[in-house]
Amino acid sequence: MATESGRRAAVLGSPIAHSLSPVLHRAAYGELGLADWTYDLFEVDEAALPGFIAGLGPEWAGLSLTMPLKRAVIPLLDEVSETAASVEAVNTVVCTDDGRRVGDNTDIPGMVAALRERGIEQVESAAILGAGATASSALAALARICTGEVVAYVRSEARAAEMRQWGERLDVEVRTADWADAERALSAPLVIATTPAGTTDALSKAVPERPATLFDVLYDPWPTALAARWSGYGGAVVSGLDLLVHQAVLQVEQMTGRAPAPLDVMRKAGEHALDGR
Repeated sequence: MATESGRRAAVLGSPIAHSLSPVLHRAAYGELGLADWTYDLFEVDEAALPGFIAGLGPEWAGLSLTMPLKRAVIPLLDEVSETAASVEAVNTVVCTDDGRRVGDNTDIPGMVAALRERGIEQVESAAILGAGATASSALAALARICTGEVVAYVRSEARAAEMRQWGERLDVEVRTADWADAERALSAPLVIATTPAGTTDALSKAVPERPATLFDVLYDPWPTALAARWSGYGGAVVSGLDLLVHQAVLQVEQMTGRAPAPLDVMRKAGEHALDGR
């Protein structure tokens, strides 16, 4: 994407007021010298999305998408990357110079990059807590770094079936287990918690004395009870902010054509924003 002046980007979703994406992207623009670039946020639901996409003019460089738009946007695009198609979720739209709308998913490589930053290049097995949209992205990330079985702890057979189907699609060996046994997950070499705030609090009392690595996708409030106990026992913890920053780095690079994006500057901006909440 060309880096001429006056370009626009934004994050869309509903609800969207809580999003840290403007803080991260604006910090990147400042560091990259893109003074005329703007990054905004818009409350857009599934019904309003087609009209918003259709109204994008040539000044637009790209969009970040959050729930509930990651799947709804796919039919509105000219092209979707293999990564995004693998989980039927687009969180990034790049507006090309010839007017095309190209969808990608930076959550998956963002997870891999966040783990790599903590020295996690490969694991023999892993556990996933939860079975929502983020869990499928976690499975796709594990497809790149996990050499063995992934155990997904879920609350219903319907969710279990979904996770097994995602495993087959992503070529990951997935075994499902009941949420009532979720304490067993905590002994895995890598635990990825994909559940809403408060869901894993009760598990904190079961953290082993020598935990391995926890990737908790939440970032506000932070730390979660599970992450606090985990780090207190000396285990490695990767946070939702780590994921948010790494996926945003990839978005900035795709939308602006500038690489590398300023990871440290973006992370500090995110941390400052969270401290002020």
